[in-house]
Amino acid sequence: MAMSQVATELVPKYVGLFGQIAEFLVVAGALYLPGRYVVNPIVSWVVTRRTLEPTLERTIEKLLGVGTLVAALVVGAWAAGFTGFLGGSALIVAALTLAVGFAAQDVLSNFVAGVFIVQDRNFNIDDWIEWNGNAGFIDDIGFRVTRIRTFDNETITVPNTELATNAVTNRMSNDTLRISATFGIGYADDIDETTRILLDAAADHEEVIDDPAPSVRVAGLADTAIDLQARFWIADPDREEFSVTRSAYIRTVTERCRDAGIDLSTTSQHAVSGDLTVDDAGGV
Repeated sequence: MAMSQVATELVPKYVGLFGQIAEFLVVAGALYLPGRYVVNPIVSWVVTRRTLEPTLERTIEKLLGVGTLVAALVVGAWAAGFTGFLGGSALIVAALTLAVGFAAQDVLSNFVAGVFIVQDRNFNIDDWIEWNGNAGFIDDIGFRVTRIRTFDNETITVPNTELATNAVTNRMSNDTLRISATFGIGYADDIDETTRILLDAAADHEEVIDDPAPSVRVAGLADTAIDLQARFWIADPDREEFSVTRSAYIRTVTERCRDAGIDLSTTSQHAVSGDLTVDDAGGV
């Protein structure tokens, strides 16, 4: 008799709970699906038409996705009556807040760092950056991590705090980029003639701009060579153009110096010790 009475009391409660869960799922789904597949694409299309930076476009799209999900969950919980349960238990709310706070410390710090990275004009999708001995292109800036594509087509997942708290070099943040190349010539070679060859090779390359003008300086004196450093600039730089232009320039300089009889060898001198003897094989 007691068991039947308990069952009689519990069944309506479980039925009511399942009804609340069903109502929550229906309301949340009714809000999330149209928002995810109708509203968000429309907003993304409008953002794309405004020709914003790719970084900002992706950030807006991610915020729309998260906002749609949170709004659907909150409205669904309110419609199903779950908010009254959570609001009436201060202890549960406090415990959940504390647990989430400890678990999300790194997530929150990376999220804040991601916000600063997104608003920084020197960080954009497809930019070529270098940091802590690493280098690559920015593929995506997320709420927690930034994904970098290396020159070997590998993907590095970097916490946003690492990029926000360390020195980062962006070689594509400006309209021009300087390229340097150092050549060693023999002490008997003509510095002025070599300088002319280096300047002419830069002037003859179509990717090298005239302003700032190319320049050549004596960079140092090695054991067997005089080091000359050529400097020139390219416009709208990217990794591919940088590599191709520098390689073509070095190749041109090497060929012209060979034709002019200028030795670009940087062979170092080495001390040799020991005894040297000569045997006369023809002697008696």
